[in-house]
Amino acid sequence: MSLVFDSTTYEIKTLVHEGVTVTYRAFTHIPYVEKPVLPDWQCLSIYVPEAYYKDEASINGYNLATAPIFFPNAVGGYKPGKECEPEIWTDDNTGATHANSLFHALAHGYVVVSAGLRGRGMKDENDKFIGCAPAVICDLKAVIRYLRFNKGRVPGNVERIISNGTSAGGAISSLLGSTGNHPDYEPYLKAMGAANATDNIFAASCYCPITNLDHADMAYEWEFGRCGTKTPERETISKELQAMFPTYVNGLKLKDELGNALTLNANGTGAFADYVKEQVIMTCEKELTKGTDLSSYDWIVVKDGKVVDIDLTKYIFYRTRMKEAPAFDNIAMGTPENELFGNENTFYRHFTKFACEHSEVNGELAEEMQIKMMNPMNYIDDASATKAQYFRIRHGAIDRDTSLAIPVILATKLKNQGIDADFALPWGVPHAGDYDLDELFEWVDKVCAEP
Repeated sequence: MSLVFDSTTYEIKTLVHEGVTVTYRAFTHIPYVEKPVLPDWQCLSIYVPEAYYKDEASINGYNLATAPIFFPNAVGGYKPGKECEPEIWTDDNTGATHANSLFHALAHGYVVVSAGLRGRGMKDENDKFIGCAPAVICDLKAVIRYLRFNKGRVPGNVERIISNGTSAGGAISSLLGSTGNHPDYEPYLKAMGAANATDNIFAASCYCPITNLDHADMAYEWEFGRCGTKTPERETISKELQAMFPTYVNGLKLKDELGNALTLNANGTGAFADYVKEQVIMTCEKELTKGTDLSSYDWIVVKDGKVVDIDLTKYIFYRTRMKEAPAFDNIAMGTPENELFGNENTFYRHFTKFACEHSEVNGELAEEMQIKMMNPMNYIDDASATKAQYFRIRHGAIDRDTSLAIPVILATKLKNQGIDADFALPWGVPHAGDYDLDELFEWVDKVCAEP
């Protein structure tokens, strides 16, 4: 199977949304590995503004050779993701029409790449599970290798690839940005017949990343444990996990922008807790400056027209916990993450020693390497990994799918390694993504303009 891009096979399509017309070339269903496990899934599509094929045409200063490649993934809950296409749909309740990020990216002048990716629950003809970790990240890396292998043949600038994802997709975007060219993934990529090229990317956009899974249970209880659990047994588990979190945080040796150590005391208080609190205060202050009336929020302290403090406990109760302890590696198993860490013969497995030791179903523990390869934190300070130059991390201020500590840790670790990480907790936003595409594209344009 040839991995050389064929520029002669395409369709020209047009979509119109709110007065904006997008005409584009669609190069679809292109195999990106020579030995696919699932040939109908492991394919990519490339969408290109048709204007770029006109003499000297440009959009927002980009042309066929210089346009950034916007690379959104369709990963949700670590399930499989099919190739997506530019799309407009109508809300049945309101009648309003909406366009997806691919449409808006094309309108802005980007080349867009979408790929089919394996995920949890997938089986082959032999009834073997083939979508467990690290399948999804290896598929994404193979797509990047295909694009880089075809440099000069594929449309767009392969040195300006920007990944984008939400939730589990945000986690995978952060992983793609943290693990470029790392040898841990090489055996898998070789077995797939990935192109002989590099797989690092330029920038990673990560909405509410459900990441750092092997420490996410501790973080969740550190934050939401004060909200209580359903049973005394789970309350005991919550307290045990809370007690483990300070040791983990302190071992990271995180520092703030002034070089101060971000640590926790044994009771979970300390500089790191204050730092998380500061991120929320900044969000509130930004909203206040927009003219929003915050007087109904009893956890926000406003003095002389400024947000000067928040009651962190009241804020956490305002959001309240959503998941029972442990939130991710469930002792009864059955979570999407338990399924992610299965293997070809086992549907669910544990991925933390704690949950395995407390397992109510005598669950197996996944292999150390499998767990390692799904956590970007293991690669950020590893010189063998080529990191993206830029990260943009957004976690909604009322998101409760994972602890605020998780994206704060990710962004801070990146910054401590000298990587440009743009982090914010958008006001009033729950577990969601692609809600600020104008701002996202402004960021993409800015970083792509950097020398």
